[in-house]
Amino acid sequence: MIPKILIIYEYKILFEILNEIKENLNFKIVESSKKDYEKLDIETKTNSLTLSSKNHNIDDCLVVENLPLKLEKLLEIININFLKKKFSNQSNFKIGQYNLDLNSRKISFKNKSLNLTEREINLIIFINEKKNVTIKDLQKYVWDYSSETETHTVETHIYRLRKKIKESFGDENFILNNDNGYYVDK
Repeated sequence: MIPKILIIYEYKILFEILNEIKENLNFKIVESSKKDYEKLDIETKTNSLTLSSKNHNIDDCLVVENLPLKLEKLLEIININFLKKKFSNQSNFKIGQYNLDLNSRKISFKNKSLNLTEREINLIIFINEKKNVTIKDLQKYVWDYSSETETHTVETHIYRLRKKIKESFGDENFILNNDNGYYVDK
């Protein structure tokens, strides 16, 4: 398991305080300046939380301004934010050029986003994971219908989803199909 890392950005006094009790913390601490921060690898930044005393235009930076603050309260805030980040990271999927956020039920690309229904999300994830998916597979695993059921529900949903994607992003090739079934174009 990759350890949690608290990057303390240009906040020397806080680093010194936490460094004194580091054996009792459930995360590693790293002191960072602007120059050091730019050198950190993506892996470190992905499994970390950055904390500062003021906003430095760093994505997902936890800014602690209301000082003085009891150490227990500060540690509680840090641990809650680690949990939020973990929850957020687990709910985001990269599908081709799109980002799919399960929490907000949105698919986005660049600065545009589109609200999706829970069924549409399940449909996209299933098709993306399984590749060439048949209508019978979708009926069984996404709709929980019997494979013997004669319905055009799947085709209708895919048609509507393709239309929404095309209208929002101009992408006519998001969900494609061939003789083997449906797949997501990556």
